[in-house]
Amino acid sequence: METTHMESFLNKLSFTSITIATLTLLLLYLKTPQIFINPNPIPHQKFPKSTCDFTHRTFTTINKHNRRIWSTKSWIQTVHSFTIQFQSLQAQNFFSNNSRILVVSAGAGHPVMALNNMGVNDVSGIEVVESHPLVRRADPHNLPFFDKVFDFVFSPYLERALFPARYVREMERTVRDGGACVVAVEECGSKEVEEVVKLFKKSKLLEVKNMTLGGERRTNIVMKVVK
Repeated sequence: METTHMESFLNKLSFTSITIATLTLLLLYLKTPQIFINPNPIPHQKFPKSTCDFTHRTFTTINKHNRRIWSTKSWIQTVHSFTIQFQSLQAQNFFSNNSRILVVSAGAGHPVMALNNMGVNDVSGIEVVESHPLVRRADPHNLPFFDKVFDFVFSPYLERALFPARYVREMERTVRDGGACVVAVEECGSKEVEEVVKLFKKSKLLEVKNMTLGGERRTNIVMKVVK
């Protein structure tokens, strides 16, 4: 009798478990929301925020984004200010259109575009943050270039360097003998210029000139790399 009673109890338990499972599945089925799927999704479309948020979102290419930025008044004026500076340096034969030029701390690429617009084709711009296609990512304190591979190296923002001495040493390392290193700092007097010049161990001072770059008054310091 005990065995029969136990079997009856287990059968009831199994039946109850099956009934609960069935009801649970039925409830989940009834509660599941309908998912809307666009049969013709747009390429490069961002993932929707919700199951039915499949409204069209425009995809902006890098080229289109760049053209928009490069056509702004601010961009054009800044590039023009660098062009004036480079034209002056080119007139003094510090570089030519055939020179290999490196721009360190190139920012968004204004000086690189200025040189390209002047007809200089071999220009490399580096910055801690890439700005494709004008500027590539690299550490200005550890330049990814061989020794003496450039004719002219320019930095528009020397004061932003974390380690100025190492920064300048890398500039000098990559310039050939007889080439030029040009740095720009916030407009300053002779004492500050002397401190900057002391950072250069393989170069001699050629020129100091105040000018406007990108709407800021800055002091340009031109150094010639010697043997």
